[in-house]
Amino acid sequence: MFSNELWQEPAGGSSYTPTTKGIFGYGLGAAGELNLSNLVSTSGVVAADVTGVGTAIKDRVATTYGTDKALFWGGSNGSATRVNHTNLVNNSGVVASDSTGGGTARGDVPAATTYGTGTAIIGYGSTSSSGHSNLSNLVSDSGAIAADTTGVGTARTLLAAAAYGEDKGIFGFGSSAGGYTAVTNLVSNSGVIGSDVSGVGSARPWIGACTYGDDKAIFAYGYSASGRTATTNLVSNSGVVAADVTGVGTIRSYLSGCGYGTDKGIFAYGWRGDAVGFTATMSNLISNSGVMSTDVTGVGTSRRGFGAAGYSTA
Repeated sequence: MFSNELWQEPAGGSSYTPTTKGIFGYGLGAAGELNLSNLVSTSGVVAADVTGVGTAIKDRVATTYGTDKALFWGGSNGSATRVNHTNLVNNSGVVASDSTGGGTARGDVPAATTYGTGTAIIGYGSTSSSGHSNLSNLVSDSGAIAADTTGVGTARTLLAAAAYGEDKGIFGFGSSAGGYTAVTNLVSNSGVIGSDVSGVGSARPWIGACTYGDDKAIFAYGYSASGRTATTNLVSNSGVVAADVTGVGTIRSYLSGCGYGTDKGIFAYGWRGDAVGFTATMSNLISNSGVMSTDVTGVGTSRRGFGAAGYSTA
């Protein structure tokens, strides 16, 4: 439920080139785990389902790496067994078959964000059906997952992450042993996770995040103490989280977002509740000033617990 956008600083310049397209993949549908994917165009249009590649898995995390590619990692299968394998996505949006992953297998939606140039970090999630983790794993610019790094911050699950400030990242919100939380942790441009920052806004898990406006981020939707919500929280280019903003679009949780079109974002799919269940295929676009659009008619198979990331710089 996570994603981000990655910038590359050319030699001798100060401008950045963010990803222009996005991909949604894997997750849990009405009939079980999925390995389908859907590409997002440079104008934010979600394409029809692409035949699945690799093992069907829910609770996956996704991130950009190598400036123009993406990967899916981790999650759990129908028997709740955690996995740590990887599926790389090239800069044409083609998903590769399963490859051996790195780090401790985790489910219950860890999160991932880019940092620096071409690199990313995966963090948090659960290592068992009842545990919370604060482990992290760095991702190289070739998509290799490094061994576990000792955790920093509140161990939690069901959180989200996104890039901000052009070369840094932020993990935020989720569910911990103490209950729902809004705590955040900043990631430096060298991939170091900072200690907890006191939460701002409604504490909630099953939340999504994405980058917008080149250097800012947004957390949106989720499940608060009063139920599913469309609430959003903007993140400044210095990593400061703003207070709740009344949500737009269908109230839902367990969704993901990613960047597209160099400076915009998109959230899609999700879980509307037991009464309506897997009926969420709609998407909501984020402008380059952080304004969320009303629902866009959904495309593809409804799902929850999937990954989303930006890819391609063309």
